[in-house]
Amino acid sequence: MAQNAPFSSDTLMDLLRTVQDPQTGLSLASAGRLESCTVDDGGRLTLTLGVAREQAPALSALCDAAAQKLQTLPNITKATIILTAHRPAGAPEPAAGQTASAAARPASAPAGGAGGHRPLGGPAPAPGTPVLPGVKTIIAVASGKGGVGKSTTAVNLAVGLGMEGLRTGLLDADIHGPSLHRMMGAKGKPDVVEGRLQPMQAWGICAVSLGMLVDEKAAMIWRGPMVMGAINQLLSDVDWGELDVLVVDLPPGTGDAHLSLTQKVPLGGAVIVSTPQDIALIDARRGVTMFEKLHVPVLGLVENMSYFCCPNCGHNTELFGHGGARREAEAMGVPFLGEVPLLADIRASGDSGVPLVIGAPNSEGGKAYRAIAHTVATAIQASAH
Repeated sequence: MAQNAPFSSDTLMDLLRTVQDPQTGLSLASAGRLESCTVDDGGRLTLTLGVAREQAPALSALCDAAAQKLQTLPNITKATIILTAHRPAGAPEPAAGQTASAAARPASAPAGGAGGHRPLGGPAPAPGTPVLPGVKTIIAVASGKGGVGKSTTAVNLAVGLGMEGLRTGLLDADIHGPSLHRMMGAKGKPDVVEGRLQPMQAWGICAVSLGMLVDEKAAMIWRGPMVMGAINQLLSDVDWGELDVLVVDLPPGTGDAHLSLTQKVPLGGAVIVSTPQDIALIDARRGVTMFEKLHVPVLGLVENMSYFCCPNCGHNTELFGHGGARREAEAMGVPFLGEVPLLADIRASGDSGVPLVIGAPNSEGGKAYRAIAHTVATAIQASAH
């Protein structure tokens, strides 16, 4: 055990033993293996436990109460417990290319059902069975860096595709910062039927976000294998039904979630979101390159925050430059999908839970998102023939 904390393993495990599952008597101490414990200069303790994959859902429900116990230790201001889920001892190694789905399972939210403690997962599918047999096309929305409006674009694109007449689903795969539940105005927790999570219906589409299953104050501190396991569950353990298109909002950058998704399902295309400024376009270029290496067609680039339209005089100000994404798209030989202005209405729509294409369809931003959705819908329908 790697440890720089001034506490013995026995002290830590004794505290964890005091929090038990009322039904099974299971505790983090009895079922977990202490892997590391660190305390930073501010008194923040981080404890990592290795647990069996099948016990992770039940154990994750004990973490908050157990963390409170750890905070009673001398000079500890805050405690965080991280579960890393491992395959059972003696289980076969995952097959090559399937590490993301077999090696680990997330220890928190995807394991919780409507009550937060009910494990997901119906009967295991037969080998070779498609993960999403009822979904015709899967589209990823990605960005090279955060803060460029990727999730806002994903929401309005998905709802816009629904308005184009396509049966559409929206999956929030931004594991570390799930926000689509708030942007869609989805409240409460989704139901679980026969071990499968039921997507919530909003604005003509169905949607699932990790934010529907966890406390908004919870910090998603997950290692790579757990991120990959979460993506697997959000695909396999959700009853997506029959869809023309599933829009997946990926985390910023190029990492585990992107590889997990492309290994698990065939992507029909990717939409890259960027702002016009050079520093954002550098990262957008990396995103395009990544999808090209993964043999995923890039449907095009979206230039978000393209210009600021003054609500008083109507004058356009190019705060981040203008036209950079269009020029970059031309240079890389990928389509340019359109420009979306920087508007207060777009920010307000995300906070209110009413997508701009619904709440202000005739605004500059609403028209831009509808045009992008129409272009993507046309590409989807063309590829189906």
